[in-house]
Amino acid sequence: MKAVLQRAYGTPDVLALAEVPQPLPRDNEVLVRIRATTVTSGDARMRSFTVPAVFWLPGRLAIGITRPRKPVPGVEFAGEVEAVGRAVTRFRPGDAVFGLDVGGCHAEYKCVPETAAIALKPQTLGFEEAAALPFGGLTALHFLRAGGIRAGSRVLINGASGAVGVAAVQLARHFGADITGVCSTANLDLVRSLGAGSTLDYTKADVPAPGAVYDIIFDTVGTLSFGRCRASLAPDGRYLAAVMGLAEIGQMLWTSIAGGPRVIGGVAGERREDVETLRQLVEAGALRPVIDSRYRLDDIAAAHARVDSGRKRGSVVIAVDG
Repeated sequence: MKAVLQRAYGTPDVLALAEVPQPLPRDNEVLVRIRATTVTSGDARMRSFTVPAVFWLPGRLAIGITRPRKPVPGVEFAGEVEAVGRAVTRFRPGDAVFGLDVGGCHAEYKCVPETAAIALKPQTLGFEEAAALPFGGLTALHFLRAGGIRAGSRVLINGASGAVGVAAVQLARHFGADITGVCSTANLDLVRSLGAGSTLDYTKADVPAPGAVYDIIFDTVGTLSFGRCRASLAPDGRYLAAVMGLAEIGQMLWTSIAGGPRVIGGVAGERREDVETLRQLVEAGALRPVIDSRYRLDDIAAAHARVDSGRKRGSVVIAVDG
């Protein structure tokens, strides 16, 4: 089968298409014929290994010193179940599915545990649209829940036009929040159409806006800081850091002890029940994917370059069978 291989850390040209053996499902796995995948910001960071210095050595020890131990990247997928292991009960061959499972999605086939973050594809979406949902949707859902979002919450979403941001705006709207979305001039209309009651153009205005107070500030892209936002948080407010460094780790510990506004970080979960929630929200009309651009699998370097540009809106999708 065709798959993308990453043979080193670095720029997009470390990626190349190659022929590799097709995997065989274990007893608890399904074999998915992947029709579409994506390049996420996380994929780009792992390719270039752009991490805070304090995480460099632990990160390399965890995923590979000179190159990734798992050479096929990619975390989001949508496709069809080709075969199932003998212990699988949730799926059967021919099912259209989507989900998130770290590593191996930039390929024609992938084995996924039945218990992983995988669900039947929403009937209202095509494969490319479905592949654009899990990473942003699961990340946004995790952090908004951790921040205690509820009806009437005043929420500022920084990076509101990215893959996590577009999901966060729609999910916050679903929860009944009062949303301010932060993005560039070109994306203001998109963010408003997704449910933001107000917007801030970071190229023209201060973020957060002077005098504004929020219950939740969700920094999806890591361009703000707790220090910059603290005065704009309610006394029991939450600063949600989707991109973490050493400073955020220290602030999480300190604010959990000191009281007042708190910093919440960490890694979003990959739970199958949350993927089911995303599917239900799509079918109820409360959530839709936003696709920035589409590439073929053999254009993987160009897709990564698009993500590296920092200008994408929504998801960069890869058509595996296109």
